[in-house]
Amino acid sequence: MAKRKGQWVWVRTLSAEEKADIAVACERIITELFKPRFLPEIRPTSFNYPVDIFGRWRGNKYSFITRYRSGFPENAGEEFDMAFTRLDHIEESAGEHRFNVMWHRHTGQWWRLHSNVSLAIALDLIGTNELLHPL
Repeated sequence: MAKRKGQWVWVRTLSAEEKADIAVACERIITELFKPRFLPEIRPTSFNYPVDIFGRWRGNKYSFITRYRSGFPENAGEEFDMAFTRLDHIEESAGEHRFNVMWHRHTGQWWRLHSNVSLAIALDLIGTNELLHPL
């Protein structure tokens, strides 16, 4: 159930097949844009450094995630994940899935940048808006 303009409405959940199709489209952006541009090679440092960019479903939300590895002496080699952009599935309208495009703020909160857009438009926004790119 989702809340829209003060009302609760039922949102149909995505099937495993629909999630897989959406993940394939998102993986294309990761492999064709994000990895070549932001992670062409792994460069170890004495601080936290990125080692991978990938995507993952959690419920009806698909997150774009950067995995970091620690270079600090006290916890060298430990890894952690940090999401930077998220697609929230909100509804299916006329046979087309609609999403909110979310940005992960430095405060740890998610901020909706674009509302109720199709998957094609959402992926275009993610590919062109630098705010939605990994750091």
